[in-house]
Amino acid sequence: MTSIYGPVTDWERDFDHADPEYNANVHQIWDDLLNKKQCPVAHTERYGGTWLPLTHELVREIAYDTEHFTSRSVVVGTTKPSQFDPQPPPSPIGNAPPISSDPPFHAEARRLLLPAFSPKKIDPWASEIRRICHQLIDDMGDVQFVDAAQQYSQDIPVQVIARMLGFPVQDADKFRHFVHLVLESVNEDRETRLAKFMVFDEYLTHQINDHIANPRDDLTTYLLNAEIMGNKLSPEHVGGTIILLLVAGIDTTWSGIGSSLWHLATNAVDRRRLAENPAMIPTAVEEFLRAYAPVTMARLVRDDYDFHGYAMKEEDWVLLPFPAANRDPDVFQDPDTVVIDREENRHAAFGLGIHRCLGSNLARLEMNVAIEVFLERFPDFELDQSEEVTWSVGQVRGPRKLPVRITARS
Repeated sequence: MTSIYGPVTDWERDFDHADPEYNANVHQIWDDLLNKKQCPVAHTERYGGTWLPLTHELVREIAYDTEHFTSRSVVVGTTKPSQFDPQPPPSPIGNAPPISSDPPFHAEARRLLLPAFSPKKIDPWASEIRRICHQLIDDMGDVQFVDAAQQYSQDIPVQVIARMLGFPVQDADKFRHFVHLVLESVNEDRETRLAKFMVFDEYLTHQINDHIANPRDDLTTYLLNAEIMGNKLSPEHVGGTIILLLVAGIDTTWSGIGSSLWHLATNAVDRRRLAENPAMIPTAVEEFLRAYAPVTMARLVRDDYDFHGYAMKEEDWVLLPFPAANRDPDVFQDPDTVVIDREENRHAAFGLGIHRCLGSNLARLEMNVAIEVFLERFPDFELDQSEEVTWSVGQVRGPRKLPVRITARS
């Protein structure tokens, strides 16, 4: 992937979250900005102007401020929304409701989805997720070296979301390519991205039309039959929400699973503790979510606004790095240390404010089961030092290649 902006020269005044060096070294970058440069808010002219607050207090303030910051577009891109949507409605639906919706419409769009992701609906998926995890490990065969990202963590949420939406599981590669398009290729030229989006739009339209012709018991048919204030959802609303479920339900979770396995592959003490005490896994998962939170959300500045002395301009992007908020020493004791039995852990991995992740029950379930099964089958493993770990780029951080050497199996 070639960026239209070139390499970063100064993380304080020219940062780029889609530069490969960012996610690979993000904790060091944040530490340098906050502690060495005394910079709680970084800025760049890239993407038409982007801000990066780094403390829990600042991230939280923006996340809850729907007056000065709009959610009309939550993924930073080279094109501002006004360039293709010059007259947005007063309460915009956005392109992926409810995450791209502002009040008051947001509450209605979110309420529509809450029943589908309640514990009552999600908990019964545990046995299917467990079956998927075991099957993925069975498919690896009796080998010593595996890629825990490409052969395991990336496949779990893809298969789950495909089943929930009623989409063909064999189209998993299409979903992975689309996730890459939306979240990682943000600094490619606009024409190239638009052409790729059109291909996926055709695929999505075909799936929706098939569900209209052949209704079934899944999320897609649920959305097609749903109503808001007595009206059926528009085709744009249905398609946008499906896109949200595909992107948010896949990349965030596979990144969380992958980062957890990366930690266990690099920390023998924690790995053995969890392998020997699987009852600790739910508490450890919360700590992995805190320490390696995958998601950085974005907002747009609604109008020119002085934010604590920072002159933000209308339609500047603002990144909300929930992972940085989770490592704030004013909120978490010893925040840079992973403590798998941390008792008090009110992390922000699932976001803050009105857009807190409505799929958190599913994400937690997938992470717990995936880690439990991997440790059950491979109680001892470590990084394969002959291969390199590679990390994603963009607003969701997780390993894209995670080569490990299996040293014990059951």
